[in-house]
Amino acid sequence: MNASRSPREPEPYRGFEQGPIRPPSEARSLLIRVTRNCPWNRCAFCPVYKNSRFSVRPVEHVLKDIDAVAESLERILGKPGASAPDVPRPGGNGGPPAGDVAAFHAALAWHGDGMESVFLQDANSLVIKPDNLIRILVRIRERFPWVRRVTSYARSHTVSRISQEDLSAMAGAGLNRVHIGLESGSDKVLAMVAKGTTKAQQVCAGKKAKAAGIELSEYVMPGLGGRELSREHALETADALNQINPDYIRLRTLAVPAGIPLHNMGLSGAFQQMRDVEMAEEILLFLESLDGITSMVRSDHILNLFEEVDGKYPEDKERLCGVVRSFLGLSPEKRMLYQVGRRMGVFRGVGDMAFPGRLSQAERVVDRLGITPENVDSVIQELMARFI
Repeated sequence: MNASRSPREPEPYRGFEQGPIRPPSEARSLLIRVTRNCPWNRCAFCPVYKNSRFSVRPVEHVLKDIDAVAESLERILGKPGASAPDVPRPGGNGGPPAGDVAAFHAALAWHGDGMESVFLQDANSLVIKPDNLIRILVRIRERFPWVRRVTSYARSHTVSRISQEDLSAMAGAGLNRVHIGLESGSDKVLAMVAKGTTKAQQVCAGKKAKAAGIELSEYVMPGLGGRELSREHALETADALNQINPDYIRLRTLAVPAGIPLHNMGLSGAFQQMRDVEMAEEILLFLESLDGITSMVRSDHILNLFEEVDGKYPEDKERLCGVVRSFLGLSPEKRMLYQVGRRMGVFRGVGDMAFPGRLSQAERVVDRLGITPENVDSVIQELMARFI
């Protein structure tokens, strides 16, 4: 039987680490893991980190990860005194430990992606002590002085409790974007899905991040209120964002895979998942209700029905609303073809249905799977759940 480590015994460094997720917009970023998992981890709609404990990595370990990537980049770039840029192998015969191999491959991928941005993992890196986060940010800037953006996920509850002085210090040390999962501005919806925050905290956090000079990306989840709270969800979310005026508003359509609390709520009847047409109506109400902001609105995820909802307020408002109206104006059969084609990657927008080749591809899928306007939503929900 192995002896367990004393609670006060320092955690040993096991090499470079990476967590499981990052925002789609950070696909080309170097991932530096500051915390493991999520400190809240109770959201009813989230399948990530379940049955995983939250922990904060020792700051010295994070700094070692940064140094390991920097040293690997020196090898890749062939800097004077650096070893040849061969791909290291873990294990014996003097080879590097597995963590160094992970750092090398992270550096290699980042080099290929342009080395412009760094993302701090996992779900809420701002939860650590401000001084420790600033140490990490300073080391990133020292080792990678050319990076244009350092970003992190953050919870509204966390940001609302950080002093304005500390947020400004983080910004000064190099943190120039945070991604916050607003999800909804409705207190009823937030309570129903156990988000662990309120509309007031969401607005407070957003305003504080903006005041600190940190670029703000807020995520909205169409469909999260279900049928019962759909209208309130749309209106209250728009109102919260009108108060915050974030740099980015990003749509992330609700998917309900088996095993998450919201799925069980659906089975019991406590939550009624919306059909695509209903969700489109909700999105339209949300877009129409955004007012007095200068935000970019983006729908940059494969689960979203409208990829071409991508533009800046106020100048693009009518165009973005028109995208949704064009879908709602289709016949049930055309809407069905678009729903399937979009989720299968055939269509990027409603306008793509004008291309005969793409339309016939969607028609073949519909015929093969026996999809009809009556069963299309159940098929789509299953596809989305599988994707998640």
